[in-house]
Amino acid sequence: RETPGVVDVDWVVEDDRKTVDLVVQKERAALRGVSTEQIAQTLRISLGGMDVGVLHAGNDKDPVKIRVRLPQAQRSSLRDLDGIFVQSQGMGSLTTRLRAGEMIPLSELVKVEDKIQDKSIYRKDLRRVVYVTADVAGATESPVYAMLEMDKKIKQLKLPGGYGIEPLYTSPPSKEDRPAMKWDGEWQITFEVFRDLGTAFAVVLVIIYLLIVGWFQSFRTPLIMMISIPLSLVGIIPGHLIHGAFFTATSMIGMIALAGIMVRNSVLLIDFIQIRRDEGIELKQAIIESAAVRTRPIILTSGAVVIGSVIMLFDPIFQGLAISMIWGGVLSTVLTLVVVPLVYYIAEKKSA
Repeated sequence: RETPGVVDVDWVVEDDRKTVDLVVQKERAALRGVSTEQIAQTLRISLGGMDVGVLHAGNDKDPVKIRVRLPQAQRSSLRDLDGIFVQSQGMGSLTTRLRAGEMIPLSELVKVEDKIQDKSIYRKDLRRVVYVTADVAGATESPVYAMLEMDKKIKQLKLPGGYGIEPLYTSPPSKEDRPAMKWDGEWQITFEVFRDLGTAFAVVLVIIYLLIVGWFQSFRTPLIMMISIPLSLVGIIPGHLIHGAFFTATSMIGMIALAGIMVRNSVLLIDFIQIRRDEGIELKQAIIESAAVRTRPIILTSGAVVIGSVIMLFDPIFQGLAISMIWGGVLSTVLTLVVVPLVYYIAEKKSA
């Protein structure tokens, strides 16, 4: 509760709730000629009521149910059992049969027992659990930041027997002989989303690399071209800080989409360099001409991406995607025009 941004803290541990059981004293009821079923039915009708018919009033289309039940004042406490009677059926011995028709108070036939109501037992993956729930509000939009703050306090807790609590993030506890805690809920969804997006990003990088290898017939050149991908982080991370936004799943999607665009810029540069070198131009001159000729189409391509992303910048859901595309696109484009030709020049000089 003391963690900033954490609100509506609750847990599913139930307080003790008292309940009252009415236990039929079967031996006494049998001596009075009353069955257990008769007592139960009398209680059900007196307290819960029973429909005994319907009333068709005037021009009403729907009939009105006629329900028999004791007034609220006569069924609000255990003392009212003295006012509820059950009729003896005279079953059993001769003495009992002679008392047939006698009205007997229920208080003489049932015993009142005070008990604690059984509590709900929650399980997950066949393990007994206690759910502690909370929401995040204010500046803490993501549960991760609140979790990190609470982890510091949880690790300081001292339990009886020298036990401690080590928070788990992705997998359930391996043992059940000691207390354990696992973060779940929105964090679990966030983890799975970023895990899947990270896997997709890795697959995208492999596919891009294989495509470039197939085109340029080189294993080293594609690596130089793909330098522009990490360069986009130089713009993406500061961009989120400037806007005061968190790095969300849409931000990750924007980074993945930007990877293909930035590699395309590198392809434009290095492809022109190799064309000029095939024409007999010296390496340094070919790089200079490549930067001079390819800068305009590269800037136009990146500019179109940036302008198209501005529209999403003010959307609360897709703001992260827009920030990644805008800031990552601008900074990566500028650095690509400088870093990629420079790295290509150094690599070619060493292999010459």
